[in-house]
Amino acid sequence: MRRPSEGAELGEIEAVYRRRLGELRRVATAIAGSREAGVDAVQEGFARAIRQRHGFRREGSLDAWLWRIVVNAARSAAAADRPAALDERGDTAAVAEPAGLHALVGELPERQRLALFLRYYADLDYSTIAEALGVSTGTVGATLSQARDSLRRVLEEVRS
Repeated sequence: MRRPSEGAELGEIEAVYRRRLGELRRVATAIAGSREAGVDAVQEGFARAIRQRHGFRREGSLDAWLWRIVVNAARSAAAADRPAALDERGDTAAVAEPAGLHALVGELPERQRLALFLRYYADLDYSTIAEALGVSTGTVGATLSQARDSLRRVLEEVRS
């Protein structure tokens, strides 16, 4: 039997969907690698959330719980069709293009990529990112710092 303090109501899930749809799609698109896959991942994530809404234990925020589900759906979509990060020649000169920077981000370790997307595409705070990724807020800060350092090193190499 479900305790009254557990589970998410459909109206609560819908409110997050309406409030965060643009951000959810941007992040899912960045993770999945295409707009179509990102839109599908958001739909799949919310379908899962609705099916599993009684399992939400309210130990964290509903936003973070939904972000985790959508991020996982986008990760699954990306795993099914991961694009190459650099062109076939491995040409780092392509980094000057926005698509080249996106490709470099795609080469980061998964946790760094996800943290960057959630912070800069969705503008989530460290606490919500931590809940969505299942890590501490300190780990979020360290992960973002590592990601920025990695990108900075590659960009400096390209400029040299």
